[in-house]
Amino acid sequence: MPGLNLTREEARERAEHISVDSYEVSLDLTRGERIFGSTTTVRFSARAGASTFIDAVTDKVHRITVNGAEIDPEQNSDGVRIQLPELAAENVVTIEADALYTNTGEGLHRFVDPVDQEVYLYTQFEVPDSRRMFAVFEQPDLKATFQFTVTAPAHWDLISNQTTPEPVAVDDTKKTWTFAPTPRLASYVTALIAGPYQNIRSELTSSDGRVIPLGVFARKSLMEFVDADNIFTITRQGFEFFEKQFGTPYPFEKYDQLFVPEFNAGAMENAGAVTFLESYVFRSKVPDALVERRAITILHELAHMWFGDLVTMKWWNDLWLNESFAEFMSTLAAAEATEFTQSWTTFSSLEKSWAYAQDQLPSTHPIVAPINDLEDVQVNFDGITYAKGASVLRQLVAWVGQEEFMAGVRSYFAKHAWKNTELKDLLSELEVSSGRDLSNWGAQWLETAGVNKLEPRIEEDAEGKISSFTIRQSAPENHNTLRPHRLAVGTYDLDASGKLTRTHRVELDLDGEDTTVVELEGIERPALILVNDDDLAYAKIRLDEKSLAFAVDHLKDFESSLPRTIIWGAAWDATRDAETPARQYVELVLNNIGNESDSTVIMVLLRQLGTTLDSYVADDARKELSERAADRLWELSQQAQPGSDAQLQFVKAFALRSRTTSQLDTVEALLNGTQELDGMSLDVDMKWALLTALVAGGRKGQADIDAMLATDDTANGDLSAHTARAALPTLEAKRAMFEEIRSGEKLSNAQSRAAIMGFNRAHDSQLLAGFAEEYFGSIRKVWESKSFDTAEQIVLGLFPVTQVAQSTLASADEFLKNLGDEIPALRRLVLESRDGIARALTARAADH
Repeated sequence: MPGLNLTREEARERAEHISVDSYEVSLDLTRGERIFGSTTTVRFSARAGASTFIDAVTDKVHRITVNGAEIDPEQNSDGVRIQLPELAAENVVTIEADALYTNTGEGLHRFVDPVDQEVYLYTQFEVPDSRRMFAVFEQPDLKATFQFTVTAPAHWDLISNQTTPEPVAVDDTKKTWTFAPTPRLASYVTALIAGPYQNIRSELTSSDGRVIPLGVFARKSLMEFVDADNIFTITRQGFEFFEKQFGTPYPFEKYDQLFVPEFNAGAMENAGAVTFLESYVFRSKVPDALVERRAITILHELAHMWFGDLVTMKWWNDLWLNESFAEFMSTLAAAEATEFTQSWTTFSSLEKSWAYAQDQLPSTHPIVAPINDLEDVQVNFDGITYAKGASVLRQLVAWVGQEEFMAGVRSYFAKHAWKNTELKDLLSELEVSSGRDLSNWGAQWLETAGVNKLEPRIEEDAEGKISSFTIRQSAPENHNTLRPHRLAVGTYDLDASGKLTRTHRVELDLDGEDTTVVELEGIERPALILVNDDDLAYAKIRLDEKSLAFAVDHLKDFESSLPRTIIWGAAWDATRDAETPARQYVELVLNNIGNESDSTVIMVLLRQLGTTLDSYVADDARKELSERAADRLWELSQQAQPGSDAQLQFVKAFALRSRTTSQLDTVEALLNGTQELDGMSLDVDMKWALLTALVAGGRKGQADIDAMLATDDTANGDLSAHTARAALPTLEAKRAMFEEIRSGEKLSNAQSRAAIMGFNRAHDSQLLAGFAEEYFGSIRKVWESKSFDTAEQIVLGLFPVTQVAQSTLASADEFLKNLGDEIPALRRLVLESRDGIARALTARAADH
């Protein structure tokens, strides 16, 4: 990634010298498979006599004119930046260049559909990649208007931030689309999506009476699977909720949602033209968790239309606020305005577990992280930015009050529309609306790292009543900050019907090491006491001994899913921290997951079960316990309600973990239809899951993969085939796939991601042992020669996670020692992966 970085100091200096008015961008998408034509005219003011640079990642720059005078492209362009010397007070700069399509999901991505050989394009610009499509001052505080003119094949559809205009024919094969200028935007939320996309149309009326056109788009070969009615329903619910909460009508003229191929992220908040990954188009039966995740993602991106697009952070150090706000608001909207009323349970299970894990890594950082350059930004799309930030915002809402919080947000949007802001701008509005002084809160929560732990200290009198109840707060040694928390303590007992229901709730402010809860003194000791009931606070919790014993026996009896999920989380934390034996957690999951009703919780528990079996269980127990776990998953599959979400998840988990002859016999019987499971749909994605399990187990081979692909010759089928091929359990097959992934030449990012999933599937971890040395010997070269998304995927995906051994730690330490501080982003990724091995070794030592 040489030359692609931009420091905060460079951006600050450039913003002091210039102010941008507008861009006119002309693109020619009819010039072949490799390049497209890109001509940019930018109008901006500057300090007279100053020099600066404009960002432009190009194949070749043909012409540069500055205020009518031509300057030499050879002397002033290096393929990444174009120097602009001796500027006037008002400037017009035009740059004519050839730009490159990508297959990495960055810039203007080009994809060929294997079904019909049609070409589909889309842009992905966050953080620094609009410069891959046109010349631009690539930083969020230099907002401008953008006017796109695009020449493309006549049968294509073109979508951008503004309404698609009627095209003008160039000849029989080409047309030109001239879009109206956008409002003032940061360049990273501009967009272009082009190709023979199909669409379904609808509309809604905004709070100011405007009719807002809605569109849902996908490739022709996927359109039959698009559930547009559900997508429109969630969108309408989100519009109504956000316009009311934010006090500001939707700021753009239309709202399109586009499902695009080989997308690297979940979605992207392009103004009025949101892109989503195609996994959210369900061509087979999927867990309800994924349906809910799509809904929350839709709401997340919609929230960004206000927070991020209308009002934009000045620099990427406030990336956390942009993403955390959208994450918090999407969950709130889902819980209060849609059918997904249990979304806070999902948030606790999925987002918070991610945040807690990230916050205990050696690379953890304050929510307001130092962002010195673009590489810092890229690696900070993490659990701190999204999940911890959103958790802390929820804590802030509890601290100031939800109505007061929203009142401050309304003032913020009214004051800063179409401008750039910093964190202090939002906090100052919240201080006014709530009357709370947030300066100390911000310092303790946003400027320090690490997660606190909350444990109850309970004393009882001779009659079984609580005589003393204290909450003890602690912090890790390396991040020793005790913070203020707003939380609830709940007490639970079994009712007459056998349901575990809440009998008492106390909400309080907690600060310092010990906080006494006087409201609980004198009450009869309940069966279970839950610190952080309702999950308002961001903290790891522990249960007292009596409550924990009761919870293990009565997890299934909770009337509400959220307290059950909090207890699941506490058990997982204790396992990760090696406070309880890993095999105990395995037994807890296997004995209770069959009674779990929440789809996301089941999904998360199955992931955590897999991690525990593969990484945390001691060597002497792993094989037997893993085999027994697979047998139990098959029992659960048979016991689950036919056709249920739980049945679907249990069957796929069983296939993934099948190892023994009898287990693989069952998988094979399911695939060929000689074993039927009432309610189970043997759809195409289930067939791939079963086939890949058999490939990993040595029962099926390349010919079987090819035969399956012939029946599913689609983009999704191609990705599944890459996973299956990478799972072949021979050294030769693993070697070939390792080289293919590492080279990054034949595979798109999506194909590489799919192949990595298969490569790391090995029943015998020794099959992969020999690749560790090659990994550490080559990843620096990978990093220095690939784009960020490609390099990051390879560095994380090929790290020897299956080699839980001191030798892996030693190799990682040697690599980090030699790397020093030269490449901070690469250092961080390896350090985080190393921590997973260290944690696993500690957990194994404690598992007895």
